[in-house]
Amino acid sequence: MKIAFIGLGNMGGPMALNLHKAGHDVGAFDLSKPACDKLAADGVRISTDAGDCVANVDVVISMLPASAHVEALYLGQGGQPGLLPQLPAGTLVIDCSTIAAATSRKVADAARAQGVAFIDAPVSGGTGGAIAGTLTFMVGGDAADLERARPVLEKMGANIFHAGAVGAGQTAKICNNMLLGILMAGTSEAIALGVANGLDAKVLSEIMRRSSGGNWALEKYNPWPGVMEAAPASRQYAGGFGTDLMLKDLGLAQENAMAVKAATPLGGLARNLYASHSLAGHGALDFSSIVFAVQKPKKTAG
Repeated sequence: MKIAFIGLGNMGGPMALNLHKAGHDVGAFDLSKPACDKLAADGVRISTDAGDCVANVDVVISMLPASAHVEALYLGQGGQPGLLPQLPAGTLVIDCSTIAAATSRKVADAARAQGVAFIDAPVSGGTGGAIAGTLTFMVGGDAADLERARPVLEKMGANIFHAGAVGAGQTAKICNNMLLGILMAGTSEAIALGVANGLDAKVLSEIMRRSSGGNWALEKYNPWPGVMEAAPASRQYAGGFGTDLMLKDLGLAQENAMAVKAATPLGGLARNLYASHSLAGHGALDFSSIVFAVQKPKKTAG
């Protein structure tokens, strides 16, 4: 299958590489030259621009930062045309970005008018899942379009859920990430409290992991340095899922909650915590660095 992959960041790059390794004819593009160079070194064909990337393809996959980027790519911006008119009827578009559900529906409507199929398929699993090909896809769209996409998605993920119509994948994703932001902040707070009382962070984490406080952060993504060797916390919070990306997703959750008049008090609090954390200069660090907000400062000599 001939695939165009647009957006080669921490998530998109490994996803495109897995498709290439699986034997698909992958053409890739990103505005970042280092991102393109990294994938080119692994043998992936790099296109000169997005238009060149989608020429004569069967499937277009996008993994972009925000709603504005997805709209600009497919619908155009500032008088510049988007990609949709360039795609032949029958092309399948899979947008893996995490964006507003309303944006997914807007692009899907425009795609449908061009005879192009569109599904939203945001992912969970972090950079580790992207590299290992074990991501979870939350898909919104027609069941028939999902079945067309399934052989491609299976090369990048281990779990594929059909959440409902177009936009439902985005809704499921923001619900998941709102909970993730809440539980990471709570896990950080609990470990920090234990350490302030003289407990060993690794021992306490294991106690809670095996008890009623057990959660994904304790299982796979501990926020305390040195507890899990592979976690970003043990690499100065480099890589992983950035604080500013978590803040964006928490903002999407709050916007959605306001639109449907749902009560999300903990989601709102988590959003404010991550906003303060970003303003303190930690926006580029992994979101587990929220532990900084609850850690007791280390004593300095003198």
